[in-house]
Amino acid sequence: MQQIGKRELIKEITPDDLRRSEGKEITFCACVHKIREMSGFSFILLRTGRYVFQSVYEDGKCAGNISGLKEGAYVKVSGVPVRENRASYGFETVLSDMEILSVPAAEYPLKVSAKKLGCSLEANMSFRSVALRHPMERAVFKISEGVVTGFRDFLLGQNFTEIHTPKIVAAGAEGGANIFKLKYFGKDAYLAQSPQFYKQTCVAFFDRVFEIAPVYRAEKHNSPRHLNEYIGLDFEMAFIKDMTDVMETETALLKHIIAHLEENYGHELEMLGAELPKITEIPAVTFFEALEILGKERSQFDLDPADEVRLCEYAKSEFDSDFIFVTKFPGLKRPFYVMDSPEDPKLAESFDLLFRGLEITTGGQRIHDCNEQLEKLRRFRIDPAELGAYLDIHKYGMPPHGGLGIGLERLVMKLLNLSNIRMASLFPRDIHHLDP
Repeated sequence: MQQIGKRELIKEITPDDLRRSEGKEITFCACVHKIREMSGFSFILLRTGRYVFQSVYEDGKCAGNISGLKEGAYVKVSGVPVRENRASYGFETVLSDMEILSVPAAEYPLKVSAKKLGCSLEANMSFRSVALRHPMERAVFKISEGVVTGFRDFLLGQNFTEIHTPKIVAAGAEGGANIFKLKYFGKDAYLAQSPQFYKQTCVAFFDRVFEIAPVYRAEKHNSPRHLNEYIGLDFEMAFIKDMTDVMETETALLKHIIAHLEENYGHELEMLGAELPKITEIPAVTFFEALEILGKERSQFDLDPADEVRLCEYAKSEFDSDFIFVTKFPGLKRPFYVMDSPEDPKLAESFDLLFRGLEITTGGQRIHDCNEQLEKLRRFRIDPAELGAYLDIHKYGMPPHGGLGIGLERLVMKLLNLSNIRMASLFPRDIHHLDP
């Protein structure tokens, strides 16, 4: 039990609690995951917020009346943990009491108690609140939790400040048509494509910042790798020498995230059969070196999905790395705030990080000089008047800085080898799904 105020709350039970409580009575709340009726007794699998525990109900030995008990019922149980090597975690709970708290009005439309859910993606999306009751489905989001926690812990440890920026904005950070428009008290407004402008602004007074927040893209994609709303893991840092400082910070960050998952999420990783990458150093090639590796003409100005897969295969075979940086992209294909390369102004101080065949990060060095930014806006045929508040940060002085954005769902998708990014989103938003 956990004391909060005047009331005792029943704490979440863990496998360690079972081991510590061997031979002593414990009480916890759970959902009935599966019932296996035997002669004179029943095995009842109890699903808590993270685990599924085996319990044993014997006629005449449990005070609670379990008539009408079925899968999906929520219960409060008391019992004694005893060793049982065939049970999960090596223990089962012999029940002494069971109180039924809630019984579902309908049967599950999906096989929640099966080893694997075994339904189509569309059925999973249609009955998402049921699908997520399956232990393997929800385990994905414990891994997401671990990635976010590792991201936050690492950056706080490096003296970054966590910020929270507006998601209703007056201008899009990336420009173009892939932006959701809405009316805001009679004015045109947009859903933020990125916290880019705000995190750059905050660098002026915090030096190092990060944000974990939704990002919106109005792209009419219907692919396994795109969402219209996703969680961005963004950071921006001042006083960099060049974009390699950002790349080195991301490498250290990813090492920390992987170590955090290994230390704290072994239960979910084992359940999902995940093989985490080993990171030492991440290889890097320039964009045009990448085209040479791919055997492509230099007339190409971006990488397509097949290119990303082949480059990751190259990184794996040549460097035994699941990751590869691609740097120095053609400037015309990168946003207006990206610094031109000092070696060639037609190139940008910008990079992508590819992981197991998919781009998960875009980052680079930003322009900090006011005149340089104004000149680039002219080249991009963007009216500076449209970016007044953003240009103020350059007008009043900025340190050399850079940063990046990681797509949480893409990273989790590849960490767990999921076939579709929607499986890494609790309630996906794409061109077909606005509900649930």
